[in-house]
This record gives sequence, structure tokens and C-alpha cells, in this order.
Amino acid sequence: MRFLDIRRIGWDTETTAPDPTQARIVTAALVGRGGTTTNRVQTWLINPGVPIPPETTEVHGITDAMVQADGQNPAEALHEIASILSRTIQFGLPVVAFNTAYDWTVLNCELVRHGLPTMGDRLGNTVPTLVDPHVIDKQVDRYVKGTGMRKLKPTAERYGVELTDWHTAEADALAALLIAEAQFDRYPVLAGYDPAQLFAAQRAWRAEQQAGLQTWFRTKATPEQGGAPDKVIDGSWPLVPAQRTDDTNGA
Repeated sequence: MRFLDIRRIGWDTETTAPDPTQARIVTAALVGRGGTTTNRVQTWLINPGVPIPPETTEVHGITDAMVQADGQNPAEALHEIASILSRTIQFGLPVVAFNTAYDWTVLNCELVRHGLPTMGDRLGNTVPTLVDPHVIDKQVDRYVKGTGMRKLKPTAERYGVELTDWHTAEADALAALLIAEAQFDRYPVLAGYDPAQLFAAQRAWRAEQQAGLQTWFRTKATPEQGGAPDKVIDGSWPLVPAQRTDDTNGA
């Protein structure tokens, strides 16, 4: 069944840190669209149990006072989120997140941190029906110029997606969904993949993309841009491994 004809779920997390293996989730949202039912939004405010750095509060607006007053227990919230996502995937419905490797890794690391079954534990042999508009965009439109133009907001603008409330989990989840819908409409070749094929394709595309980025950092980037001859850019998708203690570069 075509992506544009079935129920699909967008999701996003806002967290405490850019490293997905260390970040704690402070807000999360699931946005359901399409199919035969009405649109639905589910959101969580979570007390991460650690201070929220001011620089991340500047991005998503969530403060320590907010999560301490109204935040849900993290283990309860994480179990709810993971349960909904695993059921959605087992039903064969697409699960869409922009830069899936970040949110999928954050969620899995949080589940481990709180002694809960990981997404792999919950899914078993079921191939995750993940759709990553970030990876797809880099594959179908390889020559986007300009620093930062692959981020969520400028990518949305290139696909005609307009939102006013950026950097909330709900808005970013909806943006991911709308970008994916535009991609499947604009590039009919995507409809030729079944979920398992699309999962494998995105994994291969991500590895190729990150290898190309690593080459650029090693051979062309200036030191001010983070360039170094031994720069390592991990190409894992959708689950990013934790950094080794001797690593100096993030994924």
C-alpha cells in the first residue's frame, strides 16, 4: 500500500544534549496522519532527573522548573512511547522522524538507562518501518548548497512545508511527516520500496553519506570547520553506537 494512502506516525524528541547516547528526553511527540482516522497528537513532558543545560533550554524552551513541576516519571513515559512505536511498527505503519538516527538512539539509550526493554527487544525480528526524510533528502537531492541547509527548517522550506512554531517536539514531528509526504509525492521511485527494502536502502544511503562527509572533513575542511586528517564520522543508522573513550569526534 502506498505511503500516501496509509496511516503514518511522525515523532520527535527534545533533549538535554546533542550526543544521542548521553542525552535525556524532556519532551516527545507522536503525530498521526492519514489513513481512515483523524489526525492525532500525543505529547509527553518528562522530568529527566538531571539539570537541563541553558543552551538546550534556549532551543526548546523547557526549563528545570517546568519538568520538576509537571514532568512525568521518565521510566513510565519512555515505556509508553516505546510501546506505541513498537505497536505501530508491528502493524506495518511508517514511523517518520527527521534525522532518525538521533531520536532512535536517544530513545534506545534512555530505555537501557531505565532498565526497560529496548526497541530491538520489543520488535524482535520485525524490520522497523522507519522513514528518515533527512537521509532521503540527501539521496534524492545531492547538491543543496549552503551551510546548514540540510537542517529541518530549511529542508521543510525546500519542500513547501510552512510551520510557525519550530523546535517543539510536536511541530518538528509534524514537519518530518509533511516533508516525507512531499518526498513520496515528488519522487515516485520511493513508492517502489517495501518497508524492508526502504529500511535497507536508508541504511546504505546513510553509510555512503557519512563516508562522504568524513572524506570532506579529512581532505577539504579547515581546522575552523572541524577538519582533521583523522576525523571519524560514524555511518550507523538507525542506531548510533556509544562513543569509545578514545574517540574525539561525534557521529
